[in-house]
Amino acid sequence: MHFHVITIFPELFPGPLGAGVVGRALQAEQISMSAHDLRDHAEGPHRQVDDAAYGGVAGMVLKPEPLKRAVDSVRAAEPRLHAILLSPQGRPFTQDVAHELATHPALLLVCGRYQGVDERAIALVDEQLSIGDYVLSGDEVAAMVVIEATARLVPGVVGSPESLDDETFSSGTAGGLAAPLYTRPAVFDGLEVPAVLRGGDHAAIARWRREQAMMRTERGRPDLVRSDRRSGGK
Repeated sequence: MHFHVITIFPELFPGPLGAGVVGRALQAEQISMSAHDLRDHAEGPHRQVDDAAYGGVAGMVLKPEPLKRAVDSVRAAEPRLHAILLSPQGRPFTQDVAHELATHPALLLVCGRYQGVDERAIALVDEQLSIGDYVLSGDEVAAMVVIEATARLVPGVVGSPESLDDETFSSGTAGGLAAPLYTRPAVFDGLEVPAVLRGGDHAAIARWRREQAMMRTERGRPDLVRSDRRSGGK
């Protein structure tokens, strides 16, 4: 899978993505990444990519012309890519969306800056995504979030793929929070690892993990509790 990023700060990539699971996947060429400088597609000696907004709105707006040239250039090299504009106007980015994106052979992430992008440039992408209800100065960090969450779902990237089934927001937790985790020592500051986890009864452990995940989700994120669970269904 190939990740393309259009940004005015290409030097930020891979950045933190060069370490850990994603970094190892890049080194092993299980995934690849290209950062494209938006200024390379601007005109004039100053390579200007922004301008003042019409209507007296404070702040600057990314111009549509360099964005179009940049997106067209990447699409010409990789026609099958799925293009995304990171924007608070987009649909919420969730684990389900990450699974969906991981099925594409290539993604293009367009990073907004300043007050946003010219509205006419939105037609250049396939969709808009938001990583949360807050505002960033630029979307490079948002692009890294999407790449990190999506890349680890590409087959072969995570060394133990079965671990993906039991983590938070996964099918094993019915889209809720994961059960508590413990490691050695068995006793820490007077607190013991639950006996069921040390007993070796795999069926009992699985049952305990399901119950704990459900309790934790109901307590911490009741919005994630499925309606069929609330009604006692399976």
